[in-house]
Amino acid sequence: MIKLVAIDLDGTLLDGQKKISLRNKKALQKAREQGTKVVICTGRPLAGIRPYLEELDMQGTGDYSITFNGGLVQKNATGEIVEKAAMKQEEILDLVDLAKKLNLPLDVLSDDVVLSLPTSAQHLSIYPQLNPLLTFQAAAVEELTSERLYNKAVVGYHQEYLDEQIAQIPAIYKDRYEVIKSRGNLLEFMPKGITKAYGIASLAKDLNFSPAEVMGIGDEENDLPMIEYAGFGVAMENAVEQVKQKANIITASNEEDGVAQVVEKYVLS
Repeated sequence: MIKLVAIDLDGTLLDGQKKISLRNKKALQKAREQGTKVVICTGRPLAGIRPYLEELDMQGTGDYSITFNGGLVQKNATGEIVEKAAMKQEEILDLVDLAKKLNLPLDVLSDDVVLSLPTSAQHLSIYPQLNPLLTFQAAAVEELTSERLYNKAVVGYHQEYLDEQIAQIPAIYKDRYEVIKSRGNLLEFMPKGITKAYGIASLAKDLNFSPAEVMGIGDEENDLPMIEYAGFGVAMENAVEQVKQKANIITASNEEDGVAQVVEKYVLS
């Protein structure tokens, strides 16, 4: 029996217009009414998904979200952090050096603020366009003190150039960090070992659920650990190939209510 459904947002629950369809809403509402936990699992901070939580009426006691790609498990009603994994100051400075060498923009998520760093004069970050709900603040490298909370670092830039630069990242960085693409134009750096699977596993343990009782639904590279962890891993039809290969089942695309279809068939029936 599936007791927890963990769902990615972009390319999964949301359509191309960043909307949640009526069928998806109804399916998730029915799942919650029968006692199934529905958890948004995203790379965004909680502030960046509030409108969706409101729309889904998932802001009550007992509602959780997994944010920062598994770095935080939070209570939706209060924002209280249940589980946390963050980056260290020296790791952020290490990534600043890398971004400068690759001539890429770097944004660092620090609690409710995104610190935009001057790592590339020629290539400006498109991360504000990708996440307009977030608060952005220009910051100098000298402002990156050890007292700050650093959730993750991201590079938001046009895919063709970004992919060219990704190919030049030394292998040692993949040993130090989780280096993942969450969209074609978004590269993310997380603490080593911290993935969506880590966040889901932490919450499942708190709730006394086993992996076999978890459904994970996603489409992108950063969803792969979640798909592998869940007893029932679901890939969207529009998912990248490596996610499809690891999934137990492939549902319809995010434009065809794929979340609702798989929930209706395997959670509600």
